[in-house]
Amino acid sequence: MTILLTIIIFIFILGILVFVHELGHFIAARRAGMKVDEFGFGFPPRLFGFKRGETLYSINAIPLGGFVKIVGEEGTSSDPRAFANASFGHRLLTLLAGVIMNFILGWVLLFLAFFIVGAPIDVQTASSLPNAKLHSDQIRVTGVLPDSSAEHAGFKPGDVIVSIDGQRFETLENIINYNKSRLGQNVTFELKRGGQTVFRDVTPDASKTEAPVGFGLERIARVTFPILESIRYASLSFAQTALVIFQALGLLFQKLFSSGQLAEGLAGPIGIAAMTKDFINSGPIYLLHFVAVLSINLGVLNAFPFPALDGGRVLFLLVEKIRGAKSLKIERTANIVGFLLLMLLMVAVTFKDVGRFSDEFKRLFERIF
Repeated sequence: MTILLTIIIFIFILGILVFVHELGHFIAARRAGMKVDEFGFGFPPRLFGFKRGETLYSINAIPLGGFVKIVGEEGTSSDPRAFANASFGHRLLTLLAGVIMNFILGWVLLFLAFFIVGAPIDVQTASSLPNAKLHSDQIRVTGVLPDSSAEHAGFKPGDVIVSIDGQRFETLENIINYNKSRLGQNVTFELKRGGQTVFRDVTPDASKTEAPVGFGLERIARVTFPILESIRYASLSFAQTALVIFQALGLLFQKLFSSGQLAEGLAGPIGIAAMTKDFINSGPIYLLHFVAVLSINLGVLNAFPFPALDGGRVLFLLVEKIRGAKSLKIERTANIVGFLLLMLLMVAVTFKDVGRFSDEFKRLFERIF
């Protein structure tokens, strides 16, 4: 997988997720009778567009999503069909429609994973699930310990172990015992990484008898379910994913405002692009789940009650409903401040990602020059 192809796939995925989000706002606004000036795919500069009815549909040069221009969205307007003059219910639904669309897309992708594509599940767990159909049983690397023999040899999470020293193993125990029997000696692993076959030489560390190679292993299978079970598992997986993401965002803002520090494991566009490469190499099953999680993540993030996000705008709308009056000046100021804070957070996370993935950038620059 080349870096250029990874970037193209990452931009395509991100563009689709943001476009679906904006499509939700567009559909809700039109159904509510609001006047939409423009619905654009990508961000300006504009490449071309066509007008149908009162709305301009544009294709723009930066393919990172889309946007919707609704009349009166940012304040007051004399147009009776403006966002600002719509009913409370219509404005609320229009603001939440983007989040809802991301949630729907995430759920649909999870359903397709459980029903058609298959979900990667531990063999022992899958065997206990009713009506589960197991396909392509494999032993995969689930994690690599820092500064271990596996890390130095170039093992990556998602690698499928095909053979060791030309021998094939059916169980985790046999692999572990074989590695322990070869302490201090060279061992050659044949791995499947996406569509590639790679070989890695590693020496099991005699000083680390519990994990001499330094990776975690799991025997998994691609598991599919009948339609009713797929609906249930997709819904359960969606709810668990959304809850975990919401809790993580809460901890992020809490730690950020209490100590000024970024949470560990937080990733920005660069980090997500690097993860995209790993999931592409792991195969379409993992990539499908990854895109589903990204879509749910985008929905939860926008639903968070923070200024400049959809959730923040909903919060101001609820305050307006309770007070019976608009606070446009306060809302505008809060949205500007919130947007600047989010941009600062993005910059900080990006610098952190550059440090984490400095080796990737070094290899990229070497290829360019």
